[in-house]
Amino acid sequence: MTTPPLTKIEQPPATLRDLVQDRMREAIIEGHFKPGERLVERPLCEQLGVSRTVIRETIRYLEAEGLVEILPGHGPIVARMNWDDARQIYDVRRMLETSAAMTCAERMTPDLAKRLQKALGELMRGFTRKNPGALFKATAGFYGTMFEGAGHAVAWEIVQRLNGRISRLRMMTLSSPDRDQPGPDHMKAICKAITSGDPEAARTAVNRHLDDATTVAERLLAEETQTE
Repeated sequence: MTTPPLTKIEQPPATLRDLVQDRMREAIIEGHFKPGERLVERPLCEQLGVSRTVIRETIRYLEAEGLVEILPGHGPIVARMNWDDARQIYDVRRMLETSAAMTCAERMTPDLAKRLQKALGELMRGFTRKNPGALFKATAGFYGTMFEGAGHAVAWEIVQRLNGRISRLRMMTLSSPDRDQPGPDHMKAICKAITSGDPEAARTAVNRHLDDATTVAERLLAEETQTE
């Protein structure tokens, strides 16, 4: 008698630590906690209904993501974003995302096109609902599908490590009226270029999107620096 194989867990249950990390990450990204603001354990424990151990683990995790900074003698604060850091993040995104978009276009299949278009649909619903948390998850879903389609698993791991700071910049630039083209239009253009199997069009669409976002981020961060 053979033992039946275990079935794969497609969506593992979130642990309490995962839930707290998501909640605090979203609060920082959405601006509920401001750059430079102290993150005090006791109020956080009371607000979230969890132990200090969970809060401390969460703070260490968010520090690794670059969202929290530990100041000697002062404790954890929300990390400040400066243009030099933002510029480097956009440079890394440009290298990895243009390569993934081009390779994904080269490897396009009807099934991959359907999955990418489905991910785009979720992303468009995120824009419509104006729910930052849902929007960021949908955005990660779209890019994750693109990197998976390209076979760029290691590059996607790098992007995920930067995801907290990428999302902070995305939150900042999405709401700006000074963009050359609205964010949803950029994402539609990227999806169309990739699913059409045109690597050069995909590269151009990604570059236009990042050019637009980079310009807005540089201006907004310069304004923040002047007001400090």
